Amino acid sequence: MAALGALVKKAWSVRRFVVLLCAPLALVPVLLSLPAKEGRCLYVILLMALYWCTEALPLAVTALLPIVLFPFLGILPSNKVCPQYFLDTNFLFLSGLIMASAIEEWNLHRRIALRVLMLVGVQPARLILGMMLTTSFLSMWLSNTASTAMMLPIANAILKSLFGDKDTSKDMNRENEENQASLQQNKLYTVPTEMQFLASTEDKDLAEEKELSSDALSDLKKEEEYKTNIWKGFLISIPYAASIGGTATLTGTAPNLILLGQLKSYFPECDVVNFGSWFMFAFPLMLIFLLMGWLWISILYGGINLRGWKTKKSNIRVDAEARAKEVIKEDYQKLGPTKFAEQAIFFFFCMFAIMLFSRDPKFIPGWASLFAPGFISDAVTGITIVIILFFFPSQKPSFRWWFDLKAPNTETQPLLTWRKAQETVPWNIILLLGGGFAMAKGCEESGLSVWIGGRLHPLEGVPPPVAVILITVVIALFTEFASNTATIIIFLPVLAELAIRLKVNPLYLMIPGTIGCSYAFMLPVSTPPNSIAFSSGHLMVKDMARTGLLMNLMGVLLLSLAMNTWAKSIFQLGTFPAWANIHAENATSLVTAVENVTLSALNKI
Repeated sequence: MAALGALVKKAWSVRRFVVLLCAPLALVPVLLSLPAKEGRCLYVILLMALYWCTEALPLAVTALLPIVLFPFLGILPSNKVCPQYFLDTNFLFLSGLIMASAIEEWNLHRRIALRVLMLVGVQPARLILGMMLTTSFLSMWLSNTASTAMMLPIANAILKSLFGDKDTSKDMNRENEENQASLQQNKLYTVPTEMQFLASTEDKDLAEEKELSSDALSDLKKEEEYKTNIWKGFLISIPYAASIGGTATLTGTAPNLILLGQLKSYFPECDVVNFGSWFMFAFPLMLIFLLMGWLWISILYGGINLRGWKTKKSNIRVDAEARAKEVIKEDYQKLGPTKFAEQAIFFFFCMFAIMLFSRDPKFIPGWASLFAPGFISDAVTGITIVIILFFFPSQKPSFRWWFDLKAPNTETQPLLTWRKAQETVPWNIILLLGGGFAMAKGCEESGLSVWIGGRLHPLEGVPPPVAVILITVVIALFTEFASNTATIIIFLPVLAELAIRLKVNPLYLMIPGTIGCSYAFMLPVSTPPNSIAFSSGHLMVKDMARTGLLMNLMGVLLLSLAMNTWAKSIFQLGTFPAWANIHAENATSLVTAVENVTLSALNKI
């Protein structure tokens, strides 16, 4: 096994090396087949897409390629490329990551999770609901990966209290199956002993006892299947809830912020999307999808039995649920009384959410209207709150200290130290966001987005509602095999130009594409949360495939419903907006200029 593992690692290293060397050469025809600047920009984008999909380079390192390639190829000067890596959207995301670090530092997430589980109850279906609600809530503010990693240990502790150690029972079953298989393979049959022969001639009472024992074995087998299914339902519900919950807020997942950043790049006059308007649209969608997903997982894995819901529970299940309740209660008591630091973090977390939501909610004037228009953004709000975390004391301040001259002059620990933030914040995501914004800027400045729009004539006759469904399906399938962030970076420029061609509000196509990136449920490699749950060893690929297929379908249909109902009033999707019309006029002038340049070049030839 060790030799096989080493061989696989060597093969993977060779594959990465081949992709790194061959990809730039294989894409050279792109440079020759398009107009100069557009071809060079498309070359860089395809190269980055290939590196992202194959992970020949780390994702964050690939995101840095525009800093090198755009200036060298004459697409954009470095003074226009580099600022894209530190837009205000990046700082909004950074503020969310720092807030998440403070919550993790003081175990506030664990207290919230255990408290919710105590409230919902210990029946399997209720516990799955409690897990999904808690995970989705955490994922709204923390990263999907962190939320999954936090909740899985809690889920495993509850499952072990319900059913014991799954690995032990699995090993015993495997051993019995192997023994039986070896006997059959070697054609060995057990010869009855004298006592067994005599026992076979006993009266019918013993036969009835034997039948009872076989019934008991059948019940035990059914109980074991029930335990296995519930275990799978628990583990699979957590990553799914994390992916769904991340769509509810702008800071919940990277694709949402990439949409915001690319809107500012392509349509600078668009001010419709902010934290408050996105929350009003995405939060109801998240709740509906979460409820539907819970019903599907509970029915599929036995948490809800539609045929036998009136049957009485066995004593084994009653005892197991009582043990689970005790485990949750004990874990909650181990946290002790609520500390001052936890209360402070919870207060600032609530302030963080309320101030972001109320800055400019659109349906009423927000608090940002008290300042100069255009000066206050969501990034200003987020960074203001997280700066306070670095100096606010983690222990309740004592006023006596100021008047007691003999009191020790000890340094008070703040709610969050910079060392902790450095260790826990995933800085690579900031670079990945910046790479996406740099790519969008290159598409716009080089005229590539206009060139792509000119090739979308066949799609102009597609009805917009059908286009929404097709876009969501295509992106949801694509993101099963590629990074969510890389997927949305590649697709958003195309969707923006397609919307202009269809003469619909660009948000009508860009929002479904963005949310569709998070609907990756079918494969372990689709998202890091899926991989974490799969690595527990209790799930199989076919479990995720059959559960995730219907989850994807539900997500596509619910998203289409949302876009054609309440999203229309929130984002004014029923009209072609003026900010998109200005972009369309600019694009038309660019197309005319490109055509003139091409015709003059052909005439010279």
